[in-house]
Amino acid sequence: MTTTIERPSADAPSTPATSPRWEWIGLIALLVGTGVAYIWGLGASGWANSFYSAAVQAGSVSWKAFFFGSSDAANSITVDKPPMSLWLMSLSVRIFGLNTWAMLVPQALLGVASVALLRATVKRRFGGAAGLLAGLVLAVTPVAALMFRFNNPDALLVLLMIASVWALLRGVETGKTKWLLITGMFVGFGFLTKQLQVMLVVPPLALTYLIAGPPKFLTRLMQLFGALGAMIVSAGWWILIVEFWPASSRPWVGGSQNNSILELTLGYNGFGRLSGDETGSVTPGRGGMGGDMAGGMAGGMPGGIWGETGIFRMFDASQGGQIAWLIPAALILFVVGLVLRGRSPRTDGERASLIVWGSWLLVTGLTFSFMAGIFHAYYTVALAPAVAALIGIGSVMLWRRRDTYWVRIAMAVAVASTVAMAWVLLRRSESFVPWLKWAILVVGILAVVALLVPALTRGRLAAASILAVMFAGLAGPTAYAVDTVSTPHNGSIVSAGPNTGMRGFGGMGEGRRGQGGMPGGMQLPAGVQLPAGMQPPAGFTGQAGTPGQMLGGAEMGGMGGAMGGLLEGSKPTDAITEMLEQDADSYTWVAAAIGANTAAGYQLATEEPVMPVGGFNGTDPSPTLAEFQQYVAEGQIHYFIGGGGMPGMESGTSAEISAWVTENFTATTVDNVTFYDLTQ
Repeated sequence: MTTTIERPSADAPSTPATSPRWEWIGLIALLVGTGVAYIWGLGASGWANSFYSAAVQAGSVSWKAFFFGSSDAANSITVDKPPMSLWLMSLSVRIFGLNTWAMLVPQALLGVASVALLRATVKRRFGGAAGLLAGLVLAVTPVAALMFRFNNPDALLVLLMIASVWALLRGVETGKTKWLLITGMFVGFGFLTKQLQVMLVVPPLALTYLIAGPPKFLTRLMQLFGALGAMIVSAGWWILIVEFWPASSRPWVGGSQNNSILELTLGYNGFGRLSGDETGSVTPGRGGMGGDMAGGMAGGMPGGIWGETGIFRMFDASQGGQIAWLIPAALILFVVGLVLRGRSPRTDGERASLIVWGSWLLVTGLTFSFMAGIFHAYYTVALAPAVAALIGIGSVMLWRRRDTYWVRIAMAVAVASTVAMAWVLLRRSESFVPWLKWAILVVGILAVVALLVPALTRGRLAAASILAVMFAGLAGPTAYAVDTVSTPHNGSIVSAGPNTGMRGFGGMGEGRRGQGGMPGGMQLPAGVQLPAGMQPPAGFTGQAGTPGQMLGGAEMGGMGGAMGGLLEGSKPTDAITEMLEQDADSYTWVAAAIGANTAAGYQLATEEPVMPVGGFNGTDPSPTLAEFQQYVAEGQIHYFIGGGGMPGMESGTSAEISAWVTENFTATTVDNVTFYDLTQ
């Protein structure tokens, strides 16, 4: 990626006063274009991830649910993440009412803010052209176009991670402690968004300031400890309140087995993601799917249910189309940029920028490549700012030195690697714009030749060379991003771009359009049978069993359908919604269901609390059977919704509750969904 615009000063940061008119025009076009792209057609995605949508609804009517991030307004259990990302959406819903737009537009605006902040961060040291290019690359990265139009926590997380780098680089520039404290504050807020994932940016931040901070070493070290303190304070206040709040008067901490936010942080959402030892998860042997189901699903899957780990994981069929388009070029530009700044002073701001963005890419990319626990393709959005920044910075740095022959060779190699990457990725979806890979190949070859010939990078011909390079580098990800923004996405597992045959659960199977698909063509595990007349879940083959081997006899509809399931929210009919709304004010919960996604659709339809027994996976020990029986005895729960989840999914307390309900209450069926009236 290259540009012809030179920065007036080689060292001093640019300021708004020195920004030419073309830069302001470019900025307006970039931000307006990003906003339109991210907001256009948001309503088509419905409730997006129903798991979080239900918590947004709960927080919009209950301040207690708002504070804790509860799945329901009656505060039975929280989602399995801290609530900061939910706060923004819940406030919007309080103001504008419960609808898709009120929930998702704040997410899109976070995307626009991320693009703007990244552009400003890069521009300050490298000039307007580098900033605009970095912002453009982030905006058209497919996984960014997906997650800034979705209601997962990743949108806010990305903005906060960029903000931490922005503040850190200001600290490198001035040496003032306040910027280190602000850096720590942003990291702490990131923790309250998605817990330990934000810590992946901490080593790059610390390393960069230790190397390039202006003060003496001991002062730099003390400043970093101050940043650590700011991080602890900005995240710790909420954690302390949750830990010391009487457990009897707050919701269960979803995703934990002992009702502890610290356990959730260090276990299921922490080191368990690295080791794969995630108690309560859906990974084999962890209790989330039941032994038979977990074992059956893992069988025949290279690398396990979450895909194969290794150095090339970010380039495989599951993750490649999301993020990999410009990773090779970003790494090349990172290395060459360091070489170009090799003799600069220790405090050189340009080298510091390269170090922080490059180490962000390396640390996060390697962690994602080798983590053995839960991993979804959309996690790769955390790489997008680093890739975009390195492309913007490196392109401008190398272009300014294009009179040096080895630099021209490096630029040509970067473009050639990008063309090769685009060819590989586009071949995985042959039916998607089949001519595009050939166009990128032809234009890319011309761009490589142009970069190697000095005369073609000067004067008027330089503009044509730049356009060729930009087309070769951005046509592929832009096409994927356009496909992403024009396609509705819903469910708990989503991915950007067209179908490559490797979508859905753990990056395996079809699951096109993020519908929560499972690996295709899999056999139901031995011992798991379905009630007579029930079809196996989407992506599975198997035989119907005898009635009574699963709770209820409703149509499962795969992972979603009328009842909902593990990965997609329920879709109640008007008749079901009307039934649940009758005398709703007489009950604390109008219904209870196994799993948060099963409960979510009913709650969103009625805007009344629905208890998600067992949390997201149905494996959290909340409520216990005794607690559930007490709620029923006190008349707090009207209905129990049968089914949901997957065959063999129920375990622990949720299985005990299901068994007790079926033994003591009479089942009725409404629109193919089984209900138990717990007041009869």
